[in-house]
Amino acid sequence: MKQLITLTICLVSLFTYAQNTYSGQIIDENNQPLPGATIQSKLNKNNAVISDGNGTFKITLKKGNHVIVKFMGFATVDQTLSVSNNKIKLIESDELLNEVVISASREKQQRKEVPASISVISAKEIADTKAFGLDQLVNDVPGVNMSMSRAAGNEQHMMSVRSPISTKSLFLYVEDGLPIRPTAVFNHNALLEMNDVAFNRVEVLKGPASSIYGSEAIGGSFNFLTKNPTRDFTGGIGFQINDMGLTKYDLEVSQYAGENVGFYLGTQYVQRKNGPVEHSDYEKFALTFKNVNHLSATSNWVNVFDIIEYRSDMSGSLSESDYSKGNYESDQTFTEREAFSFRFRSTLDKQWNVKNKTAFNFIFRKNNMDQNPSYRVSQGRDWTTRELTGTGTGEINSNGFTSYVGLIQHKIDFDFANSSLIIGASADFSPQSYQAETISVIVNTETGQNTGFTLNAGDYIINYDADIFNYAGYFQYEINPTEKLKLTAALRYDGFDYDYNNLVDGVAGPKDSKNSYNNVSPKFGANYNVSRNLGLYANYSNGFTPPQTSSLYRNSYVGVGENVFDLKPSNYHNYEIGTYLTLHKNFKIDVAVYFLDGKNTLVTLRDEADNFFSANAGKTRSYGIEYGFKYTLTNELTISHNGSFAKHRYIDFFDGGVDYSKTDRPTAPKVLGNSKIIYKPVYVKNMVLSLTHELVGKYNTSFENQVDNGDGTFGTATYNGHNIFNFLASYRYQNIEIWSHVLNIFDDLYSPRVSYSKWSRANSYSVGNPRAFHFGIKYHF
Repeated sequence: MKQLITLTICLVSLFTYAQNTYSGQIIDENNQPLPGATIQSKLNKNNAVISDGNGTFKITLKKGNHVIVKFMGFATVDQTLSVSNNKIKLIESDELLNEVVISASREKQQRKEVPASISVISAKEIADTKAFGLDQLVNDVPGVNMSMSRAAGNEQHMMSVRSPISTKSLFLYVEDGLPIRPTAVFNHNALLEMNDVAFNRVEVLKGPASSIYGSEAIGGSFNFLTKNPTRDFTGGIGFQINDMGLTKYDLEVSQYAGENVGFYLGTQYVQRKNGPVEHSDYEKFALTFKNVNHLSATSNWVNVFDIIEYRSDMSGSLSESDYSKGNYESDQTFTEREAFSFRFRSTLDKQWNVKNKTAFNFIFRKNNMDQNPSYRVSQGRDWTTRELTGTGTGEINSNGFTSYVGLIQHKIDFDFANSSLIIGASADFSPQSYQAETISVIVNTETGQNTGFTLNAGDYIINYDADIFNYAGYFQYEINPTEKLKLTAALRYDGFDYDYNNLVDGVAGPKDSKNSYNNVSPKFGANYNVSRNLGLYANYSNGFTPPQTSSLYRNSYVGVGENVFDLKPSNYHNYEIGTYLTLHKNFKIDVAVYFLDGKNTLVTLRDEADNFFSANAGKTRSYGIEYGFKYTLTNELTISHNGSFAKHRYIDFFDGGVDYSKTDRPTAPKVLGNSKIIYKPVYVKNMVLSLTHELVGKYNTSFENQVDNGDGTFGTATYNGHNIFNFLASYRYQNIEIWSHVLNIFDDLYSPRVSYSKWSRANSYSVGNPRAFHFGIKYHF
């Protein structure tokens, strides 16, 4: 009997030992919890758990007490657990290949797993840059040129990524992985509908990303990731001012209310009064509110509200004479743009187990933009003398939409060859309205200024409603045939239905129409990681963009009541190879070579009346090299340079009966560059000094040989490009931070964008800022 009791006690003891349950918390170097870390038994790889919203975990081990702790972007830890509570600190990895990105698949991935050119602007880089315009951030990315006049642009902008500087829908702007606008209602000024105070990180994925994101992701996708709540109460209040008439106020507060509910609020108000360019005042209010809820150890629910109110004068461009003489008196006195944007995003993330997770997303958007646009104003001239007649034409328009979007994405990890599958589906229903009426403009013949206007009520250029429905399904499969090689294959189907209803039949616009488009977008890629510090990749990807509703239903070639003009979707094939390399942890290199073929590329042209219209170019081709390096010489000194060399060509294109095939496209700089020297003196803690050089190379502003020289010969209008130097000094003492920019140190005359007008037979210029001084102060609490 004694032997039986002893045996029973021993077996119970062994069983109890074999079933030990351990608990603990995963934290980072700042003692902040890391939710979503994987804690895996070292002896049984199928036994793993995920840390919850507070970074805590509980795992039962049948044998031993050794676990492997993994969290993307951090060094993996081999840990021996103790019976008492375990605090496991992970150290962030500084290896380029281990850099974490989200934009390539809407899932966290290491850089070495993404077969594409992707750049990250980190929270630290955003803080150090002290940018008061988004262009100061994104232009640090190789091959990106966000052109914006800091003197008068008021956040209105154009973009160039693997394409000429244009207003076309070749770029996708997303916030936390979700598009801020629906397909077919692209606005090249969409970034003014965002709140940069709330940005924690920016990822730029270059080349077509249609296999995941759908249409419009051609040249690049910009993913602006918002700040998360902090465990402790944090925030700040700031003020900025410069001698170009701009002032800015911002406020941030953040905290968790308890263990599982967190809040973040970021808001700003910015205005310009009496800037260097006449008629360039503006004001903007922006607010972002984010709520994070950890419903359980495996469920998180995030809600984000964005509200943007914006109003700006539209000063228009300058003539060649005014630009070269430094005459910044605008011809406009009444042109303006007003915008309102409201977005609500709700995301429920469910981790079913270590290998399965699902994200459920809902988006509601409501936008409206009202304009009396400067680019639609045309002054009357005598056909013989070319003198001003004292009259002109223009328009007032209003464009609005409401969106209801659902998106679901599921990821499965397999035991076989470290493979995974992402599947997803989305539906976006966005009713849109658009209305434009003519105005009669009064022109002062002595000064050339447009001094007033009269609305011609009921004289419609266009007036319609359109229901836009985009539905899609996609998948992406990844597999590691070997430890160093990763293969990726993705496919997406998109369908588009436009239901256009002309509200002024027989008065303006084409007759009612239903238009449908569809596309299948494949992507194939490979990563070969030679070592921990060297990786190679290659990919083929397809991208497309359907016609915008405004381009489709408002077209100068369509008569009243006629059929809708047959604009075709643009389609692109991208071929790319690249490498990323780290040497001695202080020298990082990133290089990409691409070849982008376009068919039915949508281009903006000017007719003889100087009105803009859209047309399909037959075939286009862009190819080039993008590169960047960052060299940390010492703890005090860092040097970086990002640049690109590219060609953008018409392969097959006619305009006005003239063959422009095999010629360079207008507004397409061959050379772009951004260089920066950052100095952080050891003897003055928390001081940062930086010198930046912006380079935009020479480019054509007209078609090749479009300009009639008047002597029987033809030439090409050009812009010689520019080199601009900027300086920044910042210093933080305890909770107070101050900084100052000196913009355009040498006071050079330059233009962010120049275009040629057939009507005036000369270049027109948006003006860059003269030498300017910008000051900022922020109190952190």
